[in-house]
Amino acid sequence: MANLIDRETVDRIYAAANIVDIIGEYVTLRRKGVNYQACCPFHNEKTPSFVVSPSKGVYKCFGCGKGGNAVTFLMEHENISYPEALKMVAKRYGIEVKEKELTEEEVRRNDDRESMFALNGWAADYFVDYMHHQSEGMSVGMTYFRQQRGLTDATIRKFGLGFCPAKGDRMSQDALAAGYKKEYLLSTGLSLVSERNGGLYDRFRDRVIFPVHNISGRVVAFGGRTLRTDKSVAKYQNSPESEIYSKKRELYGLYFAKKAIQQQDFAIMVEGYLDVISMHQAGIENVVASSGTSLTTEQIRLLNRFTKNITVIYDGDAAGIHASMRGIDMILKEGMNVRVVSLPEPEDPDSFARSHTAAEVQEYIRANEQDFLDFKARMLLKDAQGDPIRKAALIGDMVQSIAQIPDPIQRSVYIKECSRIMDIDERILISEVARKRMVTSGDRETDEFLRKQARIQPRENRPSETPEAARPEIDYSQPVEAGSSFETLEREIVKYLLKYGHCLFEFKEGREMVACNVAEVIFDELSDGNITFRNPVYAKIMETYREQWTQLGTGVEVPAHYFINHLDPEVCNASVDILTADDHYVPSELWKRKEIHIESDTEMLATGVPKAVTLYKSKVVGSMLQELQAQLADGTLSEEQEDEVIRRIAGLNNVKAQLARKLGRAIL
Repeated sequence: MANLIDRETVDRIYAAANIVDIIGEYVTLRRKGVNYQACCPFHNEKTPSFVVSPSKGVYKCFGCGKGGNAVTFLMEHENISYPEALKMVAKRYGIEVKEKELTEEEVRRNDDRESMFALNGWAADYFVDYMHHQSEGMSVGMTYFRQQRGLTDATIRKFGLGFCPAKGDRMSQDALAAGYKKEYLLSTGLSLVSERNGGLYDRFRDRVIFPVHNISGRVVAFGGRTLRTDKSVAKYQNSPESEIYSKKRELYGLYFAKKAIQQQDFAIMVEGYLDVISMHQAGIENVVASSGTSLTTEQIRLLNRFTKNITVIYDGDAAGIHASMRGIDMILKEGMNVRVVSLPEPEDPDSFARSHTAAEVQEYIRANEQDFLDFKARMLLKDAQGDPIRKAALIGDMVQSIAQIPDPIQRSVYIKECSRIMDIDERILISEVARKRMVTSGDRETDEFLRKQARIQPRENRPSETPEAARPEIDYSQPVEAGSSFETLEREIVKYLLKYGHCLFEFKEGREMVACNVAEVIFDELSDGNITFRNPVYAKIMETYREQWTQLGTGVEVPAHYFINHLDPEVCNASVDILTADDHYVPSELWKRKEIHIESDTEMLATGVPKAVTLYKSKVVGSMLQELQAQLADGTLSEEQEDEVIRRIAGLNNVKAQLARKLGRAIL
């Protein structure tokens, strides 16, 4: 489908795309000089290494290596195709996407994910329409939301609340009549197959509907609540896991809450759909829910993109609080700060928000939120009064939580606080926290502490260890050498083209110094023998550069946007990766003050370009020699064919010797 969007429209989309605005909807970007920084959304990190350059229109993570433009970011983050990502950006900026009319065959080939999203979007509108315009929907669904739950029409519209007909298969039949396929009704979980007659029936029949939106606002699933009092009927039905929905990766309400979370720099975590909706209606919009499921690491990391601070609100049910405490440790383990608010019995966030103003709710949170340590101590000490065994178990529980905290300074502060609250020797707590960390995570710092405690080996005599954060990144600026792979050499040549293709360098030819253009040298040398790159992405970059270079002429810089905004997203990402590979390297000022020579670009090119090209040609020749020698060893050639192969081997050996002399040493 990518070729269905014409190039003119693609160019308009790229021209309009503001990469800071687009990525800023998914992570909290903070300005640092001319660029923006954040913790990477693609891997778990504590120190920001994800950089967005508004001037170049690219992003790059110097931790995991991912990079690209606004469109490829959406592809990676939303797990969508290139045309889908283009359409998302186009929709955001009001750009009409020009496509040729699809044939029936092309429609049939439309990928499953997009079909499921389309069906979910239709179903969400269907449930809303049924509740607002059908007598059953108005009398049952609308009455419940308005009268029993006190929701305004604006809130009902905002969250897309609806109602599924009580007639068992009405929605399924209406979907089929609208042209949606049975296979997608089943894969999204909107419909089930009847064991009685093999027909379809509605999963959410006779239930009020809560659509679940992903972070970009697309409907990925539904929750349905029955209004019956029959105990044999499950209170909630939820969409099953599918290609577009994983419950452990979604937070209900995050699409509506993310801006408020960023602005206020903290998120409020509640349990259910109506808790979120009522809090939003009360004017508190930085609220999300785990949708009745246990909190997951993926959900916490999703929030971590917007804030480091979470406030968990529990209702007055003590049993529920005890069951949910595991989530506190998970939040701490991800390096986030967690505070806890307990509501008075029998309130829950839904009822509390409906019976109080926004100012009252906010004041209650401010006045009653506790540090997780104080909260655990208060909750668990009730059961441990006068019982040393229970008190010891409580201390163990608190130590377990403290051990999850990755930051050593924060751990130290909490150990002191725990020592004060529980009236226990701080050294004992330090030792216990260290043991827990060593057992669960192999923490070097705690391993060192325990060694000291046991006096096994003094620190100064231990072999040096490199902390995780200090481990060197892969340095693509290191020179290529003989023995480098095809991939490495091709990347090196592409790097010289993208960064320096228009530049000149002086090369010694005999006794003369000859001015050479980088692109000209590369293309001239590689046109010898019709050499093409093995890596298809690097081959496309070479092809694109050659096309533009031929049009613009030698010495004219080929603009980076031809590669950063290429129609092939793999070319986009590879180009960004290469163009930003050493952006974070700056020669030491000390070197300059000490008058230590720093190699200039011209000097680097004079050595690097001829060397990279010659090494690559030698690699190609070596590969050809191996193939010919294998043919000789095979023993299946005729005498005439053997003579031809021997002749070619001799010729290639001669070429290899010339290349070796060109490098000034033998290339094995």
